[in-house]
Amino acid sequence: MQVGSERMGASRFCPGWGANTVIVNEIRIAKFSIGQQVRHRHFPFRGVIFDVDPEFANTEEWWSSIPEDVRPRKNQPFYHLLAANGQSHYVAYVSEQNLLPDDAPEPVEHPQIPEMFEIDDRGMYKCKTTVAH
Repeated sequence: MQVGSERMGASRFCPGWGANTVIVNEIRIAKFSIGQQVRHRHFPFRGVIFDVDPEFANTEEWWSSIPEDVRPRKNQPFYHLLAANGQSHYVAYVSEQNLLPDDAPEPVEHPQIPEMFEIDDRGMYKCKTTVAH
């Protein structure tokens, strides 16, 4: 990815900061991928990832509503999930630190999954592709 004439993630010299000053941009690589089945580390729900933010991209109101002692860091990937627990289904927004892979053989039960994903012969969620006619 290009930003101006410099590559994102590359070390660069910042003119005017001194000859020995080097800035290194942190490269974030998401641990989980779109279509992956995951579960929450602390709460009893599972989900399928349908979008990823490289870092926190929700409202400050949402952020402030999380008790401070369990509030995740903002500078990590956050995942949008089609989530379900034993009683309901919903869309969840979860930090990477609070997700674990879910290897359960049964699929996540969420009514929007068929709109976005197909399940292949290995039980993996694959994004549906649409073809313009």
